[in-house]
Amino acid sequence: MLMHNFAGILLALIRKELFLLFLLVFPMSYFYTYLAFHPPGLAAVRDESGAYHINLSGQALYRARYTRTFGFYEERAAVHAPDGWYHILPAGQALYAARYAWCGNFQEGRCPARLFKHDYLHLQLDGSDAYPERYRYAGDYRDGIAAVQREDGLHTHVNREGKMVHGRWFLDLDVFHKRYARARDEQGWHHINQSGQPLYQQRFTAVEPFYNGQARVEGLDGSLLVIDEQAEMRVILRPPQ
Repeated sequence: MLMHNFAGILLALIRKELFLLFLLVFPMSYFYTYLAFHPPGLAAVRDESGAYHINLSGQALYRARYTRTFGFYEERAAVHAPDGWYHILPAGQALYAARYAWCGNFQEGRCPARLFKHDYLHLQLDGSDAYPERYRYAGDYRDGIAAVQREDGLHTHVNREGKMVHGRWFLDLDVFHKRYARARDEQGWHHINQSGQPLYQQRFTAVEPFYNGQARVEGLDGSLLVIDEQAEMRVILRPPQ
């Protein structure tokens, strides 16, 4: 975990330095819009010709132009073209033939996408479907687990193969953060473990993810509190309203 965090920090610093170096060479007014550089040193930009990607020398990677382009993640970038959204590789070639109403970014070898009929799914690195199911909504994966919503508005967690992690459904749901996820049922927001079980009986109007064993929450009475993983109050930030 330490090496993973160090690698993430180092990558963020490299991106920042590359971006600052680019701005020294190419004034901000050169492009209408621009995004930070992503490995291997590529950035999404837009000028009068359209949206595309450039390298550290400011040269376009390919001749095609798009309505909008986004950064490269896992060497794949989402682009918006007149015929739909899809992903391209650094040389500019399309990763797959399909077109979508919207695409996210690849993370952990998976990417959410929305079909033109409004269903969501996840794509694999080669652009193929990660599983046969379709959902009303599908979010990013984190540590191999994603939150998805079915047609009736209920949410659950699925793994990289699309299999349900715990089989429990909630009115709203977040991805896991340090073993726990935010979830909402008929009584309110709370935290659950990876078995889908609540950590405590209390419910709140809103909860934040745990940070070193404690989380900021808003009580049903309007109070703001800091609680621990057993929902024991540690600090009162605002009294009941």
